[in-house]
Amino acid sequence: MNASLLQNALNFRRTGKLAEAADIYVGILRGDSQNFEALHGLGILNYMGGRLDDAERLIGEAVKVNPSSPDAVYNWGCVLTKLQRPEEALACFDAALKTKPDYLEALVNRANVLAALSRHDEALSNLDRVVALKPQIAEAWNNRAAVLVTLNRLEEAVKSYDRGLALRANNLEARKSRGAILQLLGRLEEAADNFDQALALAPGDADLLGGRADLLLQLGRNEEAIAYYDRFLALRPGEAAGWYCRGLVLQALRRLQDALLSFDKTLALNPDHFAARIARANIRFEMERFAGAAEDYEVVLGGDPMAPHYLRGYLNVSRLHCCDWVGLAGRRTIITEDIRAGYFVLDPMGNALISNSLEEQRQAADIWRKDKFPLPQAPLWQGEIYRHDKIRVAYLSADFRSHATAFLMAGVFEHHDTSRFEITAISFGADDRSPMRQRLERAFDAFIDVRDKSDAEVAALMREREIDIAVDLKGYTAEGRLGILSYRPAPAAAHYLGFPGTLSADYVDYLIADPVVVPAEHQSFYAEKIATLPDTYQCNDRERIVAARTPSRAEVGLPERGFVFCCFNNNHKIMPEMFDIWMRLLRAVDGSVLWLLQDNEDVVRNLKREAHARGVAPERLVFARRVAPADHLARQKCADLFLDTLPYNAHTTASDALWVGLPVVTTPGQTFAGRVAASLVRAAGVPELTAESLGDYEALALKLAREPSTLAAIKAKLVSNRDTCALFDTQCITRNLEAAYIAMWGRSQRGDAPESFAVGQEAPAP
Repeated sequence: MNASLLQNALNFRRTGKLAEAADIYVGILRGDSQNFEALHGLGILNYMGGRLDDAERLIGEAVKVNPSSPDAVYNWGCVLTKLQRPEEALACFDAALKTKPDYLEALVNRANVLAALSRHDEALSNLDRVVALKPQIAEAWNNRAAVLVTLNRLEEAVKSYDRGLALRANNLEARKSRGAILQLLGRLEEAADNFDQALALAPGDADLLGGRADLLLQLGRNEEAIAYYDRFLALRPGEAAGWYCRGLVLQALRRLQDALLSFDKTLALNPDHFAARIARANIRFEMERFAGAAEDYEVVLGGDPMAPHYLRGYLNVSRLHCCDWVGLAGRRTIITEDIRAGYFVLDPMGNALISNSLEEQRQAADIWRKDKFPLPQAPLWQGEIYRHDKIRVAYLSADFRSHATAFLMAGVFEHHDTSRFEITAISFGADDRSPMRQRLERAFDAFIDVRDKSDAEVAALMREREIDIAVDLKGYTAEGRLGILSYRPAPAAAHYLGFPGTLSADYVDYLIADPVVVPAEHQSFYAEKIATLPDTYQCNDRERIVAARTPSRAEVGLPERGFVFCCFNNNHKIMPEMFDIWMRLLRAVDGSVLWLLQDNEDVVRNLKREAHARGVAPERLVFARRVAPADHLARQKCADLFLDTLPYNAHTTASDALWVGLPVVTTPGQTFAGRVAASLVRAAGVPELTAESLGDYEALALKLAREPSTLAAIKAKLVSNRDTCALFDTQCITRNLEAAYIAMWGRSQRGDAPESFAVGQEAPAP
């Protein structure tokens, strides 16, 4: 009778009539509470209905009745697994396998439990048995691959997924996992192909679209990546990570405004996404939105105790660009401590703005160079001696355009002795299609645009052309590519003009300087050997154009009467110590004003506030917006005296002022950047404009403001010297540079190591 009822119950189960089957099992158990089949069957029905506690009790009772039934023990293990009782479940699967060693389902589920218990080696062994017994089970290969991933045996995992996908090609989850592993292994093109196959199965799968976008970002295929991020974000607009990665791609494409909007979206969704906040701060910094950059840096520093040290440095520079000096003294101290501890806290140019320590500047350069431009294993030039009719000099720069470097160097390029030198431009900056660009292209024997080449490719090109001397004009300034020289593409390498300090790089042999910017007692603080020019290191172009018409004072916003102090240095060079002096000068000279550049509105607001705090009416500060170079030179004639900054002097701005007859009062600091103006006024024939200390600087400026005849005599001297002084003798400085190149070339021809020398005292060329 029971046998017939049990068969009916089984038929009901098979046809989905579970309630009818359950009624039969309950009826049987009323008369026979230990009926194995009824207990087991009713337990399975409860399991199917999600009543796990009842299922566990019933199947457990069935096992007590017939402990040798592998199916009942196996099913009990499945219920215990669902109830998260893994150790008991494992015992059940072991018992089932003891009775039935080739029980595939038990092996598979036992492997899953072992994996959940982090007993991965045993889980793998189980799955190996499964695929050995029945290699056509796709899911077994996929499960095996997942365990191999956990064991970090990634290559084997890929092969296991390959077996599974060969059996069931449309397994989307397996293909997703395979793609992720290929990406981890760096097999990016294979991963891309895998993503394409997965997307063919599920073209609207957001995970796949996001993963494909991430992979394209990693491959540097940025335009494609943007398209996939857009598709992903259309499906998941609230995904902060997607907006962040989209911003990174746009940043790489130099679409900075669009990148900024993506980071804005990221932070709107997740204000604590510090990576996005740092990225936004960096873009704001690059776009000269310094107040916003400072806000972002400050938020990260206030919320993340593990924030990178460099954020403090760039917060400091951002505030300097706004002339916001609140807390500056404390930040300077922290930056100094971080640099001495070996942390990257500020790029060398940023550090030069605030540091008057040669030792600290070398440490900052050393930290930066080790991080950004490591020495490769095999230099391209390995000691060969070139035999050319002319010395081959390559100038490397991003500034062969309307730029301060070009305004200084153009005449040098044109005055090189073509009988002795062959000069090449290695240009990695934008072509602004300006008259200056056209002039420079005509000045070189070869003008090579290498924007689309890697550092290694550029270095190889220079080696192929057998360049004798590589002269880097950028150093650690914006768009610099010192990495080119790290491949040692030429027998001699020098840096000149662009960066005022040491690069601390073994592959840069010389720094071109003069006795003022790098006196003999300072040379030990420079990693390079010093090539000392006799007059001044700074070249100038005598063809610089000054607008024919000088504007009136009223036209440039100045009072018609009264003494005009000025400083046309970038605003971030202004330090509170110098501003203190300037305000005392304004208080001491009735009716005087201070004329400054205006780089942003924050500068105006902050400096007027600082003036008021020092007892000076804010309207005595007059701000000038940037204009074309010729017009800027002309309007400087409206000023009476240029006041220099420290620790970073006026450089090109000083020679601009001296060119139009405007005296520059300066005082030298300890660093190259802080001694340039002293070199320039000396070369202009007015060394009396250099004061020995800040106190003397203030006294000299006050004296010149109060003694019109003394100031007039200096102005007259500048005007009369302009055509004869060393500062503006383009031909002379070109000959001095060439003498330095000949000395460098001579040492390399003899196989001698680089040594410091002064032009006019170097050993004769071979």
